[in-house]
Amino acid sequence: MRKLIASEFVSLDSLIVGTNEDITWVTNNFNEEMGNYAGTLQSSMGAILLGRVTYEIMIGFWPAAGDVPGAKEMNTTPKYIVSKTLDKAEWGTWNNATVLKDNITEQVQKLKQQPGKDIVIYGSGTLVSALTQAGLIDEYHFLLHPIVVGSGKPLFKGITSPVNMKLLRTGTFKNGVVVLYYAPAKN
Repeated sequence: MRKLIASEFVSLDSLIVGTNEDITWVTNNFNEEMGNYAGTLQSSMGAILLGRVTYEIMIGFWPAAGDVPGAKEMNTTPKYIVSKTLDKAEWGTWNNATVLKDNITEQVQKLKQQPGKDIVIYGSGTLVSALTQAGLIDEYHFLLHPIVVGSGKPLFKGITSPVNMKLLRTGTFKNGVVVLYYAPAKN
């Protein structure tokens, strides 16, 4: 069975984006070590799962990214977009994005049962919260940035009961980003 991995940029005040979906605090701090992390994660992924807002941010960059490191993987990997409002999801010249509208937990369970490499969620805080609540995420990668953003969208909004985590490993980058790898603790 494939793992579902959530890869999240997080500020010290638990935000995944600032006001107006601002992520310049991530992009301005990106370095080669973070690129290596991204490349390693991309080599393990066979599908990408995104919420609508994250999809709309990514569609504005990746299909036209050209030779930017990671663009080939981001563009050629099958994508599943969770949205109640979209009827279709395009991804440049690639015809590999599918909209999931209903019974999301059931559809994600089916995706996990398919053969192949892991499924990676980027950003998509609302989706991550829902799938965390449903117990479907197998691993979390929190890239903790050394910044207090102040206002924006928190990760795990709406969680109604505690979710215990087990630390798997850590990593530290020269730019001050700490990567925390967690899995849900089995009670």
